[in-house]
Amino acid sequence: MRSSKSRSRNKSGRNRSVGNIVNRVFDSSGPEGKVRGTPQQIIDKYNQLARDAQLGNDRVAAENFQQHAEHYLRLLGAAQKEQDARREQQEKENRERQAERDRERAKRQEREANGGSGDLSEAPQPDLIEAETDTDSGLVETPETQQSDKPKRPRKPRAKKPPKDDEAIGDDDAQRGDDKPDAPEAAE
Repeated sequence: MRSSKSRSRNKSGRNRSVGNIVNRVFDSSGPEGKVRGTPQQIIDKYNQLARDAQLGNDRVAAENFQQHAEHYLRLLGAAQKEQDARREQQEKENRERQAERDRERAKRQEREANGGSGDLSEAPQPDLIEAETDTDSGLVETPETQQSDKPKRPRKPRAKKPPKDDEAIGDDDAQRGDDKPDAPEAAE
């Protein structure tokens, strides 16, 4: 048996957001048993049951089915209104974004038309503050940034390796680009 405490917590903590109700599947406990489906399917089913009850001259049952159908019709209407409002909001944001892009594009074209070739080297540059050597900039000193007092001496050029025996190629072979000495060609 469930405790009343957990049951009341569940009911008070319900999210009453309509969200995506249009496609959500509901279980409706009507007078004739459960009806399962999307709100539109449930509305259609209850309307059919109401017509059947009217044909059977049962006005009470017909009214009951119509009330059930009306409940889901209101639920569906509220969900569609919320979706329409959300869609309008998104369209408004998209129009604003597009207008901003258009303004930026117009400014850029105007700058280019006024003699600006789009070359950023000609644009005004921000002033840079020169760092003083006796103040701590908070940067870590690395060997590359430290200035040494002694000048660097130039490197010695590498000595050429003597050619190996198999790398020695005759002058006439080197001109042809052959690595191998002349060999008889295979007969076809």
